[in-house]
Amino acid sequence: MQNKGLIKLFAILFGLVSLYQLSFTYFASKVEKDAANYATKMVPTNDAREKAAFERKYLDSVSNQEVVNLEVTKYTYDDIKEKEMNLGLDLKGGVNAILQVSVKEVLKGLSNDSKNEIFNNALNAADQRLKSSNDTYLDLFFQEFESTAGTTKLSDPTIFGTKSLRDKIKFDEANQVVKEVLQAEINSSINTAFDVLRSRIDKFGVTQPNIQRIGNSGRIQIELPGAKDIDRVTKLITSKAELQFWEVYSNAEVQNYFFSANEKVAELLKVDSVEEETTVEDATDELDDILGASTDSTKVVQKDLFTYLFPNVAQNQQQLSSLVAQAKVLDTAQVNKLLNLKEVTDLLPTALKHVKFLWDYKPTKSNDGTELIALYAIKSNKNGKAPIEGDVILDASQEFSQLNKPEVSMTMNSYGAKLWEKMTTENAGKFVAVVLDDYVYTAPSVNQPITGGRTSISGGLMTVSEAKDIATVLKAGKLPATARIIEAEVVGPSLGKEAIDSSFLSFGLAILLVLLWMTLYYGKAGLYADIALAVNILFIFGILASFNAVLTLPGIAGIILTIGMSVDANVIIFERIKEGLFKKKGLKQSVEEGFSVKGALSAIIDANITTLLTGIILYVFGTGPIKGFALTLMIGIGTSLFTAVFITRILIDGAIRKGSKLTFNTSISKGWFQNLNIEFLRKRKLAYIISGAIIVAGIVSIFSIGLKQGVDFKGGRSFTVRFDKSMNATEVAETLKGAFGTAPEVKTYGLDNQLKITTVFRIDEEGPTVDEEVQNALFTGLKPYIGDTSYNDFKPGFEKAKNANGIMSYRKVDPTIADDIKTSALWAVFGSLFVVFLYILLRFRKVSYSIGAVVAVFHDVLIVLGVFSITYNFMPFDMEIGQSFIAAILTVVGYSLNDTVVIFDRIREFAGVNTTWKYSQVVDKALSSTLGRTINTSLTTLLVMIVIFLFGGDSIKGFMFALIVGVAVGTYSSLFVATPIMYDTTKEEEKNK
Repeated sequence: MQNKGLIKLFAILFGLVSLYQLSFTYFASKVEKDAANYATKMVPTNDAREKAAFERKYLDSVSNQEVVNLEVTKYTYDDIKEKEMNLGLDLKGGVNAILQVSVKEVLKGLSNDSKNEIFNNALNAADQRLKSSNDTYLDLFFQEFESTAGTTKLSDPTIFGTKSLRDKIKFDEANQVVKEVLQAEINSSINTAFDVLRSRIDKFGVTQPNIQRIGNSGRIQIELPGAKDIDRVTKLITSKAELQFWEVYSNAEVQNYFFSANEKVAELLKVDSVEEETTVEDATDELDDILGASTDSTKVVQKDLFTYLFPNVAQNQQQLSSLVAQAKVLDTAQVNKLLNLKEVTDLLPTALKHVKFLWDYKPTKSNDGTELIALYAIKSNKNGKAPIEGDVILDASQEFSQLNKPEVSMTMNSYGAKLWEKMTTENAGKFVAVVLDDYVYTAPSVNQPITGGRTSISGGLMTVSEAKDIATVLKAGKLPATARIIEAEVVGPSLGKEAIDSSFLSFGLAILLVLLWMTLYYGKAGLYADIALAVNILFIFGILASFNAVLTLPGIAGIILTIGMSVDANVIIFERIKEGLFKKKGLKQSVEEGFSVKGALSAIIDANITTLLTGIILYVFGTGPIKGFALTLMIGIGTSLFTAVFITRILIDGAIRKGSKLTFNTSISKGWFQNLNIEFLRKRKLAYIISGAIIVAGIVSIFSIGLKQGVDFKGGRSFTVRFDKSMNATEVAETLKGAFGTAPEVKTYGLDNQLKITTVFRIDEEGPTVDEEVQNALFTGLKPYIGDTSYNDFKPGFEKAKNANGIMSYRKVDPTIADDIKTSALWAVFGSLFVVFLYILLRFRKVSYSIGAVVAVFHDVLIVLGVFSITYNFMPFDMEIGQSFIAAILTVVGYSLNDTVVIFDRIREFAGVNTTWKYSQVVDKALSSTLGRTINTSLTTLLVMIVIFLFGGDSIKGFMFALIVGVAVGTYSSLFVATPIMYDTTKEEEKNK
């Protein structure tokens, strides 16, 4: 081998750089371990929130301190965090969300909230079409507008021909020009939203956050690995930061209306409001929806407004308050709906005509532990515009009040200061409210006018972190439109830690088994392959750390798969060397031929390129963890080729040069798969019948039973919930029927005290509180099983004990994005097949080779789909069809092609050498000669995958099962489907050449 010295130098330098890059991960984890020990020392109880706060405090204190001294250079904690290897949400916990900036809201703003009927109908129609279309909202709006507008143009003065846009849109401007202006305005709004969100996240304190725009869709992806306070994150990224100052009605001014409203609700239900547990018939459908139907659909339990709302009655001047009522947190949705009934709003007196009821931002606990939240009555007006808004705020910061309570101090500009002075003067002795995103943060009584433009938000229960976050969103600025979470994944730190433990256990066991097998099968040569494999692993992790790539659970699976491919390269080489030795060629010549292009190298390169092509397509079309899988797969292919071909060669050449005894088998494996002459083609019709029967059974199952689509593809929410005891999934599903209206899908998830609950409950609804209300409904429904666990402890976020009740992870996919995910997945599958078809056609220059390979791939995919359809109902693990499954399918495609290409390469070689043989004899001999490699590689890969399946995390069991089935079927198809199909589609004149 030429240039050995250069290759050695490169390998040594590469290894040292990899160790250097990985050292930052070691040092960072060491500092974080010290932080955890400090937190445990400061908080001897199991209060996870307190511990997290002290951990953060410790890490903040050392952020700019020197923690690593390498003599030539020194690093602070912040420095090493930037250079450490990133862990994905599934390994570290945290939040991954895709936000949709409301293009509809931007359009309404640009039109000055136009009341034009054609315009508003087009907006509403675009809303409906967006749920099942891959077009952008703006394109859908244009289509709907033009289909109904007639002669009306977008530049109409009642639509976009407004004063604010007159510099850009002229009178009677053509629609195409207006479209371009609107697209530019929307892009500007999305850019503003992106900058605002990035500013907020930069101040949040999470290490290695990631925020990026997704094309021109108005979507922004945010990843916050390691984030523990999920509520805080959600508020931070979805808050529009719409600050308003309002006058407020007192409880005395509102209480009579509440009594009238209560009587009206009772009247609507046709019951005496004093009676309890009375049942009535013929309640209105609207009230049925609000109050919830009983088990008997013709009867409802008597309820009125005061069942949910507890008015704060003022009997004298001293009892006047801005707090007009309270309600249980879980009942706020019912109260909102009841107060918005037309029959109830018709009762509003003239003085309350424009009242707007808003809730406090945070509940309080009553003496019996019930969480209650305050309701305020805001003095709104005809146009709904607040007297003072957030655009007058110059600065905001977290400070402490005179009572040493956290507060947000704000400074107004001169115009705002005048308005604030006027407002507080006019309302002396009355109440004013500071409202942020339609939540009341404080509503104090005004004792005297406030001058100078300084004021504060000082809710009685406000924490330091809440005050900091409010200051952050106010300083970062207001979002140009509402940002709604359309896809979210939340993984609690406990589940992340368990995933790390199980993943690295399976990783270690898999590698150990591979190392042992290679040594047992190939002897000393196998030991050299093991060394190359260890170097390969070092290189993979070193590259991941160097490029700040994110390591995920599927990513670890990708690394282990590349280990199997690395072994495959060495197996192909060693089998060729063994062939040379069997033909009595010398060791040196056999090694030279084994590592040459005419030997094993051609097959290795072809096989790896086909897998690389599927990896590239997976990376382009995949998202989140699937990108991580594709990235590690592609990196692994490159490092596997280098280590298998060059590192192993250097070690073997060194042994030959020293005269060391070098073996390529052991007493156990000697003679295996030698002198085989199996007539594969004679058995092809039987193989066709077997494959056809299995595929038909699978297709029948797919059309009759179907496939279990995950939330990725159909939309919905899934919760992984852990309990302190074993659970019956069927019983829990029936219990939750009351909370969700229909029974959700409930399945045991790994441990018998862990359930995965999937529901489409309220998935089509929008609004800032919908996600919280669904989570509340889940909490209420599971109350019989979780005992005294509080709602805060139940929610995902802080670390939980192994037997604690609570949500361990949560995923939400809006139906609008589910269609996009499904479309991308289909493009990925068919794109990979097309690209591979072309590559094989170019490489082998025969259509029959491409047909054989693609038919075999379709065969493998159909069988995997059929197996999933037939077995998903009774398998004890999750078998959803989602993004991870598509990744598995594409991996199967790559593996199947890998196998097939190696065999095709050998057929081509045999056909060129043995020109007097019949073509069928060439094919059978080629298949027989590669059988040792095929079985050896497949068994090694399957062994690795079975170990991961048994000992890896619950979240990848379905993924690994698909790979196991796919690899087994792919091995069979390369022998009994791909090659026979290639033979049968080869023209007779070509066979007889």
